[in-house]
Amino acid sequence: MSIQSLNDKELVQLYVNGNEDCLSVLLHRHKAKIFSSIILVVKNRSLAEDIFQDTFYKVIHTLKRGQYNEEGKFPQWVMRIARNLIIDHFRILKKMPPMPVYINSEGDEVCVFNNLLIENHSRSAEEKHVLKDKIRNLINQLDADQREVVLLRTYYDMSFKEIAEFTNVSINTALGRMRYALINLKRMIEERKVEVLL
Repeated sequence: MSIQSLNDKELVQLYVNGNEDCLSVLLHRHKAKIFSSIILVVKNRSLAEDIFQDTFYKVIHTLKRGQYNEEGKFPQWVMRIARNLIIDHFRILKKMPPMPVYINSEGDEVCVFNNLLIENHSRSAEEKHVLKDKIRNLINQLDADQREVVLLRTYYDMSFKEIAEFTNVSINTALGRMRYALINLKRMIEERKVEVLL
């Protein structure tokens, strides 16, 4: 029986036990989907290739250390690593938008903080920077699933269909996570009396 006919779990086990060819089979089997998911977000082939390589470097490193324990979910595990690397990349570049926005059911763009937003063009650059930091901190306190959908929607500008495909959930689940994220963000703003001023 050829190694191509083995399932992911069997290939991972053989690779961990020293069969280097198994990694090539896993890579060939899942490369197209993982790479297309990365490029869908970063919209740059060169950057997508770098992130893809970094993803598989982490995969190899984790497998070699015997720390992989995702029973039968190898592609989802690899995608999680890729998503974390993408988020890290954009966080380093500080490209997170100051105000998360989404498209409502009427097709209008709505700011997460629309009920609390006060226009103030006299704010200094320093004050705006402080505001952005406060909002980043609030977003970072969301549950991982909610934070992910907010980040993908707002500063990767992904549609909910793309988010659903990228995170391997239904569109309704992606929309639900965004709805709960918005509820939680508004609650945190009100509880902490964060002044949302532009």
